[in-house]
Amino acid sequence: MGLGLRSPHKVRRRFPASGKRGRGAKASGRPSPGCERQPRPPPDGRLEPAPDSHPHLSPEALGYFRRALSALKESPKTGEERELMVYNILKEVEAQALALSTNRTGSEMLQELLGFSPLKPFCRVWAALRSNLRFVACHRCGVHVLQSALLQLPRLLGSPAEEEKEEEDGKDGPMETLEELVLGLAAEVCDDFLVYCGDTHGSFVVRTLLQVLGGTILESERARPHGSQSSEAQRVPARECKPTDFEVPETFVNCLQDLSSCFLKDIAVFITDKISSFCLQVALQILHRKWPQFCAHLCNAVIDYLSTRNSSADGSPLLLFLRDQTSSRLLEQVLLVLEPPRLQSLFEDHFQGQLQTLAAHPIANFPLQRLLDAITTPELLSPVFEELSPTLEAVLAQGHPGVVIALVGACCRVGVHQAQVLRLLLEAFHCAEPSSRQVACVPLFATLMAYEVYYGLMEEEGAVPAEHQVEMATARALGEVTVLGSLLLQHLLHFSTPGLILRSLGALTGPQLLALAQSPAGSHVLDAFLTSPSVTRKQRRHVLQTLKGQYVALACSRHGSRVLDAIWNRAALGARKEIATELGERNQELIRDPFGHHVARNVALTTFLKRREAWEQQQGVVAKRRRALNSILEG
Repeated sequence: MGLGLRSPHKVRRRFPASGKRGRGAKASGRPSPGCERQPRPPPDGRLEPAPDSHPHLSPEALGYFRRALSALKESPKTGEERELMVYNILKEVEAQALALSTNRTGSEMLQELLGFSPLKPFCRVWAALRSNLRFVACHRCGVHVLQSALLQLPRLLGSPAEEEKEEEDGKDGPMETLEELVLGLAAEVCDDFLVYCGDTHGSFVVRTLLQVLGGTILESERARPHGSQSSEAQRVPARECKPTDFEVPETFVNCLQDLSSCFLKDIAVFITDKISSFCLQVALQILHRKWPQFCAHLCNAVIDYLSTRNSSADGSPLLLFLRDQTSSRLLEQVLLVLEPPRLQSLFEDHFQGQLQTLAAHPIANFPLQRLLDAITTPELLSPVFEELSPTLEAVLAQGHPGVVIALVGACCRVGVHQAQVLRLLLEAFHCAEPSSRQVACVPLFATLMAYEVYYGLMEEEGAVPAEHQVEMATARALGEVTVLGSLLLQHLLHFSTPGLILRSLGALTGPQLLALAQSPAGSHVLDAFLTSPSVTRKQRRHVLQTLKGQYVALACSRHGSRVLDAIWNRAALGARKEIATELGERNQELIRDPFGHHVARNVALTTFLKRREAWEQQQGVVAKRRRALNSILEG
């Protein structure tokens, strides 16, 4: 994209997409098929049992568990026969728990079996691993078994204890309860905290344990597949996580406090070691929800440590760590959990005057984005906006659009500087002047392209920008919508006055609006358009009129069908008749389509075509329910 003076060379550039963050070691997951190496000895020289001293899973046993799991999946969901089957299978698992846990295929099956397990067989399997917890936790396959076991706690902690206690009492005395088993694992982790946190695999167990003790499972943890993720995939802003809370015993909360205190003993390690740092990041998220005072104490410890290191030549010593691959990730999380007064003082002491430099840095721009995400007050946003606003186009051209999107999001959230930031965006995308170009802002923002790049214009340096040509705009197919461009438009649609964005949406042709709805990223723009409280019903109707004649194509698209469902759910009876009439003309095509047949069912298209009166009655009842629900929600 062109920057500064317009020249034939510069205007051919587009804003680079946000670059991948080239930092952080990949967390090891499952080995590729056929790879069965034994775990390497830990780098710190700690003693572990020799791999050969542990049992191996025979092909016959592996075959048995595979058949048993398949039979269990095919059996009825409830009943005595299923309960007996689960009991018998887990009895066999108990005898070979260690061998299963440390076998790639066996560990995958064991994770599935734990999901079926009732409380007491589950405890027996855990107890069978008790004497080898460190080996299992630091094993490339065993770690997933322990993680899966910990993630069963929300289901099992509420399970009623069974009566037949004497059957469970073996030669070694009464069987330990689930609470005792978890506390035993926590005690072992606490005793060797640095070892577990610093191990590639063991750190996953610590992170999951922290969540279980706090009674909060993070969305990123629940959504993770059985294999571990790379560090890039783990980088999910806490604001986007949707934690799941569950009740835990008081002993768990006390244990969480003890475990969290271990971070303070070696704070330097957790700031500088890339594996251990992940554990502290998760701890901050959990403590922020469950024990905010100690969370603030940990944050202060991190900031104090970093602020007392070697001074930076151009400001606070903290700036050096904002550019570091490991510590900057931790600082991102610190910024997201700080209370507003502490965030304000942190900005004034360390960030103020350095924002443009941070925005241009390939690593430091990420902590800056989190700072912007965390802003909730006009008192903090105003000086930040004043410092960043002159360089929006340069930041986009440097390939850091995330900074701009975060700034726009902060303006949307706090409710200030909205008109100013929109004007700056129009200037950055070269569609502010002449004013006729402003109507083209939606495709430019969506694709993150400047006006002359999007429309393929060649403008001489110093030439007066050409007026917008409607014929040229309508003839051009919509460009590829980027994820960040979609986020930008979603924020703008939630501004208090999104009139310009709505005019630009209304200027799109039917095929262009259809392409936006069918795009994986673009469909979310229409979601925001349909749900924004700043958009009136009349404005929605005006834009959606463009989609007439496109409903069948919309219904037969993966993402478009979801948009059509959202339009239908908010449509009045008259609009529903129009949509159903258009869809009914190609009913057979819809029924044959994998997405269209769901839309046809949602619209009750067969009833519409054969029994119009009954359909209208049905839709009237639905409309009344919706109005009643809306009045309750608004009241």
